[in-house]
Amino acid sequence: MIEILTGVLVLAGGVFAVIGGLGVLRLPDVLIRMHASTKIGTLSCGLIVIAAAIHFGDGDITIRSVAILLFLLLTAPIGAHMIGRAAVNTGVPLWSPKKKGDAD
Repeated sequence: MIEILTGVLVLAGGVFAVIGGLGVLRLPDVLIRMHASTKIGTLSCGLIVIAAAIHFGDGDITIRSVAILLFLLLTAPIGAHMIGRAAVNTGVPLWSPKKKGDAD
């Protein structure tokens, strides 16, 4: 049963990582790309680390997994905020949706 649970968690983490990669590739703006990469990246890494903690079941590995998750949850929003501020402060052009009737 544990093998099935860890397999599902690793597979879900991999699927979310692919979705995040596609988001970074396809989204139009640096701020939107950053949002996709940090949110989905944290979720996918978290699922894979939880799967490792469940699979090995050792207390030492579980403590390390919790530390990794806390580190991810603390650093990803701070890093995303700093990247966003740097993009806005340096004048990176931002995406603006086309309105009906606008010329190409």
